[in-house]
Amino acid sequence: MTRRLTLTLLAALLPAAGAQTAQDIIGKVDATQKAARDVTFRLSGTASLDTSAQKVDLTIKAIPAQSLARVQFAAPDALADNVVVADKNEIRQYMYLTNQITVTSAQKAASQAGLGLDFTQLSNTADLLSNYNVKLVGTTGAAGKRLYQLEATAKSGGTDRTRVWITEAGWRPTRIQLVGSNGRTLADLTVSNYKVNSGLTASAIRMLPKDAQIIKQ
Repeated sequence: MTRRLTLTLLAALLPAAGAQTAQDIIGKVDATQKAARDVTFRLSGTASLDTSAQKVDLTIKAIPAQSLARVQFAAPDALADNVVVADKNEIRQYMYLTNQITVTSAQKAASQAGLGLDFTQLSNTADLLSNYNVKLVGTTGAAGKRLYQLEATAKSGGTDRTRVWITEAGWRPTRIQLVGSNGRTLADLTVSNYKVNSGLTASAIRMLPKDAQIIKQ
């Protein structure tokens, strides 16, 4: 997974509420997610991976209180059927084609290219956004059906921008875009199948093929 895709994953974790400032929204996001026992959603669309635009389709499942998350890929083809499972201590990445599981410490994985996001924080928006400047750039729709648009940029000075559309009806994200410094859209993804408190268990999230070869990095 590229840094761009992991930044898109970051943006997907913004089920916000109707507030007047970005900080108000982030506060509502944090409270909403902490109240959820588990969260599941799908990201699908297109993204520029390496040199070409490719189809992206993945499902994210998380248990916020346990800092536990699972990302399962259906597309692009190179990542189809691959799975990433993360907790506070380690990242386990299952590679379908080789039937191998690479195990990396969370600290090491966060510093490596391609895993620039701490996967354990997929359901902790406040922590995820601590390294980003976030602003509310637009509000449309009538009360009860408002749509809020947030934009995030890295405090480190990165030029990419992530835009997130959030519906007031259910306080969930509906669309995510990553825009490059030249104004080109690098990713355009739809958020669907958003569910909370569906009964996910830690064992189900952690499940990987028992016959896979384990490679510790």
